[in-house]
Amino acid sequence: MPAQFLPFLAVVSVLTLTPGPDMALVLRNGARGGVPAAWWTGLGCCTGITVYATASAVGLAALLAASATAFTVIKVVGAAYLVYLGVMALRHARRGPGPAAPTGRPVPGPALDRATAFRQGLVSNLLNPKIALIFLTLIPQFVSPGEPAFPTTAVLAAAFLGLAVLWWRLFSLLVGGLGRVLSRTRVRTVIERLTGTVLVGLGLRVAFADS
Repeated sequence: MPAQFLPFLAVVSVLTLTPGPDMALVLRNGARGGVPAAWWTGLGCCTGITVYATASAVGLAALLAASATAFTVIKVVGAAYLVYLGVMALRHARRGPGPAAPTGRPVPGPALDRATAFRQGLVSNLLNPKIALIFLTLIPQFVSPGEPAFPTTAVLAAAFLGLAVLWWRLFSLLVGGLGRVLSRTRVRTVIERLTGTVLVGLGLRVAFADS
């Protein structure tokens, strides 16, 4: 086990639990599709982390970090995608109750299938170049002198991913635990409006933030 394993877990726990685009997206999808939608959105986010972890291992993430143009392009596209998701959420909220869910309760807008939830989580993560910077700037700080770089980095990256999977599973179950509240049409509409506004705001923040 890496010498700095526990301090690393403490840092990435804070990063994982800090509210951001992923959490807003998972909450929004969970309000529309319950535990399955929230869980599959979280799995999409975790897959994005896996992609960046693999990319950092082969040096692609380093290339991205070194290229200001590539970083800016991905940042702008990612910001546009967040704004798009936010606008769609606001549109769904304006439509009001949609077709009845399997439970018989109406849901705002069209039903959300697992493939769509997974894709949204994955794309949202892949279009966030700062995740690549986490692997390039954060993880190396927890590789102690004398430790083999690649195996240690792999262990830390795996721990990061495992923590993310655990968190999104717990969060999706939490959303499910609030199912009775979330099943109310007014509450769903409020969540759609709130998370839609948050996603648009986060997208604009990402777009105009300094690289």
